Formats: sequence, C-alpha cells, structure tokens
Amino acid sequence: MAVKGEKRRLGFFGERRAVKFLVKNGYKIVERNFRCPFGEVDIIASKGDILAFIEVKTRSGEAFGRPNEAVRRDRQRRYMNSARYYFSGREIDCVVRFDIIEVLNGRVNHIENAFTA
Repeated sequence: MAVKGEKRRLGFFGERRAVKFLVKNGYKIVERNFRCPFGEVDIIASKGDILAFIEVKTRSGEAFGRPNEAVRRDRQRRYMNSARYYFSGREIDCVVRFDIIEVLNGRVNHIENAFTA
C-alpha cells in the first residue's frame, strides 16, 4: 500500500508543478481533474484561442522510460473522447490541442500537440 500512496503523492506533486508552469507561461486553468464517462483529463487550460487538454505524467526517474511514453494510443483516444464530451452542449470557438506535460525529477517538459485527433 505504501507504494500506491507514494505514487499518488508523486502524481499530485507533478500536477501542481504543471499548473504552476502553465500559469507562469500565460495559460489560464479552465478545469482540473475533469471527469466524464471516458475518464479523467488532468488539466484543461487556455491560452489565446487554444484550449489544451493536458495529460500530466510524473516520474522520479527513467527506469520505465520517459513519462510521455506512458501515454499510449488508448489513453490518447480517451482524451479525444473526453474533449468531445466536454464540448457537447457548449458553444466554444477555439483551437483544440492535446498536450503532455512530463515532470521528471522535478523538471517540467511541456510537449505541445503531443497527439492529434
């Protein structure tokens, strides 16, 4: 159980770092931990006419590869479906983007347009 708790704390740490990074770089946080029938989107943020759906992956090392490598096709599909769900019934004029933020050893790497619909 301690491992699961540590993983959760690491995830919360990564999300906090990602939010700080985004705000510092001119993004407005629209939603955090948006839940829908397709899963959860870590962060939805806007900047100008862009609305970014952002998956945050945090690692303390590269023993299991780069954090972004954990965002496989099934996760990408869930994000795309979650975005469709988010827009259903809303009139929003924007450019949609799917990003990944890696937090590796406390360092933030923002990968814009990490995958496309």
